[in-house]
Amino acid sequence: RVYVLTYQPITTKAKGHYFEKSDNVEIIRIPWIGFNLFHKLEPYPILEFFYITPWLFIWTFVFLLLKGKNIQVIHAQGFNASFITKILTKIFKKRFVASTHAIYSMNADSLMARMVKWTLSTADRILTLSEASKRELMRIGLDAASIDVYTYWIDQDIFKPIARKKAKEKVGWSEKFVVLFVGRFIEIKGMDLLLQVAVNTFKEINFAFIGDGPLSSDIKKASESLSNVIFVGRVFNHNLPLYYSAADMLCVPSKYEEGFGRVVLEALSCGTPVVGSNRGGIPEAINETVAILVEPIVDNLQREIEYFYQMPERLLKMQGQCREYAITRFSKKNAESIVKAYGD
Repeated sequence: RVYVLTYQPITTKAKGHYFEKSDNVEIIRIPWIGFNLFHKLEPYPILEFFYITPWLFIWTFVFLLLKGKNIQVIHAQGFNASFITKILTKIFKKRFVASTHAIYSMNADSLMARMVKWTLSTADRILTLSEASKRELMRIGLDAASIDVYTYWIDQDIFKPIARKKAKEKVGWSEKFVVLFVGRFIEIKGMDLLLQVAVNTFKEINFAFIGDGPLSSDIKKASESLSNVIFVGRVFNHNLPLYYSAADMLCVPSKYEEGFGRVVLEALSCGTPVVGSNRGGIPEAINETVAILVEPIVDNLQREIEYFYQMPERLLKMQGQCREYAITRFSKKNAESIVKAYGD
């Protein structure tokens, strides 16, 4: 049985059920202060740590008092949860597995590096999403033997291609060439770069934005003044395959060392290639048969997007290779690394 203890969404205005149960999974979502504080504190890791961690610690401690006898492994997602888990696994004598989801770009002698090393040094296994992330953890002094690299997987029965013409008709993009962005509307995701491309490029190239976040109003304003910018906003997960299939390509213009963007996997599984940033773990996940990766600046992104717009036969060939690539690289077999980390 798997218990998931997490916050209500703190990066969007969405609200989930406080409690959900399905087969062998139980999810408990903790209420917490919103007011867009997560985004405001994101540039200040210490403040963000104190915003997120204490309340989650209290809830987890109480949960383990009540349910601890049913739990053998605590799998912490991210640094804040790992800090909590380091303490609680000592108290409750549980196996400690930590997953990192980002490349922190730490200086080896920085306070953050020392905190991360202290936190993860007692983990039974550390799971990272890329070799780049593993190298970073080794650089700050963590043992390579305790670190495993794995790759996300997705449900390919859900994320599967829909005929592009039919999908475009359903979402209102008939006869349009569409570059899609899916993600949080925050500055480091590079949306400003994509909006500048929209200003500079051919007006026949359209840019659709799916997501939510502090910069929603900026995209809405752009969609009102630019005929080739489409503001979609939040889309439920089960509807995303329709939008991926309707798009001609996905753009991931992240400015930071992103751990591994799930949107890349989802798009490829739906038959949609990627133009994106060469930062973080993204280059390890995909190759030139399904994606073009560049340094995230306006000129680079514009050049590649215009190339595929003007060379439809090359785009069509790449689209035809995406699904098979996703089946080969992002199947449920990738979960075996996590199961192995849990031990016998």
